[in-house]
Amino acid sequence: MNAFKKWQTLYIPRRLIVLGLCALAILINYAAVAIVYMAKEFGWSSTTQGLVLSSFFVGYLTTQVLGGALADKFGGKWVLGVAAVGWTTFTLLTPSAAKLGLNYLLSCRILLGIAEGACFPSVHSLIASWAPLEERSRAVAIITSSNHFGSIIAFPVSTWLGSGPWGWESIFWVFGTVGVIWSLIWQIYGGSDPSTYPGISKEELDLILKDNHKESRSYYSSLPTDEEEAMNRSSEDVINVADGDDDDDVISEEIDESFTAIKNSNPSHIPWRLIFSRREVWAIIIAYVCHSGGFFMLLNWLPTYYLDHFGVDIKYLGYFTVLPYIAQGVSGFFVGILADYVINRLKVRVIIIRRIAQIIGSCGIAIFLLLATHVAKTPLQGIILITIGNGLNSFTLAGLTVSQVKNIACILVKFTGQYNLTNKHSLIL
Repeated sequence: MNAFKKWQTLYIPRRLIVLGLCALAILINYAAVAIVYMAKEFGWSSTTQGLVLSSFFVGYLTTQVLGGALADKFGGKWVLGVAAVGWTTFTLLTPSAAKLGLNYLLSCRILLGIAEGACFPSVHSLIASWAPLEERSRAVAIITSSNHFGSIIAFPVSTWLGSGPWGWESIFWVFGTVGVIWSLIWQIYGGSDPSTYPGISKEELDLILKDNHKESRSYYSSLPTDEEEAMNRSSEDVINVADGDDDDDVISEEIDESFTAIKNSNPSHIPWRLIFSRREVWAIIIAYVCHSGGFFMLLNWLPTYYLDHFGVDIKYLGYFTVLPYIAQGVSGFFVGILADYVINRLKVRVIIIRRIAQIIGSCGIAIFLLLATHVAKTPLQGIILITIGNGLNSFTLAGLTVSQVKNIACILVKFTGQYNLTNKHSLIL
């Protein structure tokens, strides 16, 4: 009885509830793999399989920016909730669409992509609102690693369902049902703003708002007051500013007044010319195109690699493809913790950690994928090489992923009043 009372009075940090549900949302997004079974039943060629897989990204692309903007305006809870209803609906409809014909399936896949495309932007908005600054790398790494755990679950479960008496259709029914359950829980426990979240303690709220306020004031005070002046400064200046090493709380009245004057004179202005003139912005764009392209290509085609290259039995494909994602998911947790430790305890500059982590992640996966293609002679060799590569690739969580639009955020916070303490999905350090 006493133990039950203690359990009732146990305080669970509300940020863990909200961010934990965000992690589950991403996990569910990456938890349905059925292309091999569908291709076998419908007699699809590799070209048709590629068309079916790529149609998803036609829709996915359309809501990347839109999802973040809507999350900033209406709150991450509602955008993520609506997106979840969308991806759940079209997941459940996929088997019927496939049986009606290829065009119906492609349309369903595009709509599924539109819904899922809003997931990551809205989750980043929620991370920015809920994660204290000292936990930011950890939060991004752990939540983003959830897509790897989605794959860990998807491959063996999809293999078991697809090879069982219920057929490949059950893959979509099961994961669609999981999406429905998550959506109901999210409506009860999700939240966009910690200051209005029911039951949050004063201590936790102070921790979140203190760090976010400190972060915001640092950005406001550091950037130039004129767009042309900013463009004349070197890229390294802006990067150093974003690191925020010294005296974040020292803000002169003159800078505050200049910022207020700019914001009030043109509050809706976003300096696109300045944004796209920065070398760091282009570095982020190019790196993310390469990273995302490689990630989704491997996710979609890894089962086919084992099937075609090594002739692995279709009943065992899921078990062959799951190990690389176990390594990537587990290492992703430790990468985030390690990055926070080196930055906050050892006082190594943020930019140095981001660059080193990105180099390890990008070069590591590239080298071991090449070895898997040209050196591996057996399925075991292929598994080992791809697993090592995926494990190293998790270092990008402390590089590109955690700082993907940090430098853009510095500019936006300075030049538009839309990005403030409650609206800053880009402010992820």
